[in-house]
Amino acid sequence: MNVHFTYKVTKSPDIDQDINRQVEKLNKRLQVFRPELVHLKGIIEQNSPREGFVVSLNLRLPSGQMASQESAPVAVSALKAAFDDLIEQLTKHKDMLRSSYKWPRRRRAGTTRPEPQVPFEQTLAAAPLPTVSAEDVSSYVNANLGRLERFVEREIAYREAADMLQPDAVTREEVIDEAVARAMSDGIEKPERLALEPWLYRLALRSLDDLGARDSGESAAVDINSSTRKPNVRGSDEPQLQYHQPDELQTAESTIADDRTANPEQIASSDEMVAMVYLALRQAKDIDREAFVLYALESFSVEEIAAITDRKPDDVKASIAAAREQLRKSPPIANQFRDRLLQKTGTL
Repeated sequence: MNVHFTYKVTKSPDIDQDINRQVEKLNKRLQVFRPELVHLKGIIEQNSPREGFVVSLNLRLPSGQMASQESAPVAVSALKAAFDDLIEQLTKHKDMLRSSYKWPRRRRAGTTRPEPQVPFEQTLAAAPLPTVSAEDVSSYVNANLGRLERFVEREIAYREAADMLQPDAVTREEVIDEAVARAMSDGIEKPERLALEPWLYRLALRSLDDLGARDSGESAAVDINSSTRKPNVRGSDEPQLQYHQPDELQTAESTIADDRTANPEQIASSDEMVAMVYLALRQAKDIDREAFVLYALESFSVEEIAAITDRKPDDVKASIAAAREQLRKSPPIANQFRDRLLQKTGTL
């Protein structure tokens, strides 16, 4: 964005700092326009002591032009009022551009050729937002694979316990592989880069539904000749003895504590709390339980949950409230974790 301000008053660091802050705030709302086609001009002057400072702004966009003028006894107050008015005009202008291609066009009499009607985001004046690429998916999966695996593992365990899925019909690795394969395929529409995490959770839930529906129609054949015991693939202690010799003693000086990891008591308490939450929500609806788990355990916002589950934000809030009410009525074994969970989630 090209910015030019004219000072007809004495410049001060406070005025410059406030202008930079307001321009940065305005620039966040102009990301859909090409920066070289956006021009902002401003004038700061003081006509009389009674009127105080007068700030005039003019914003020129590829799709239109808007102006704002405000006065105040203090220059900072006049700047804030002028920029607020300009941002309000810009918001209405962007809303108009988003739906302008739906308007009926007036045509001259005798002409049959229709005028092109395309959204503003597809015009040359719009700046395309960065979308998710295969490198983004790979980097996210490499950094957050454990969290996604725990979520899928809990969903599979709950669906198996609720008879929604046959035992051992779907594995955690199959769901993760299917979700990542869909994310990297070229045939699926990719969202913006900021929505990568909820998009992968959405693909994981869809993959789990598809794999569960595929395996539910197939009858699993049981081999009576095979053993049900897990095979011992190691057969010896050689891998352990390769690094730890029998005569080697481990001292306290050779052990370095890792503060980033939780101790076994914390891990057991966390896993037990999650298990009790799933147990307490057995009687709740699936959509309510799913929304509450994504909100309370996975720390997604209401808007992100709406994008994951293809629901409206108001419906998601109602589901979270219904699941929370079901949690309050949970059996005594889950009551000990209820206060901790409610304190963590807070209010909507």
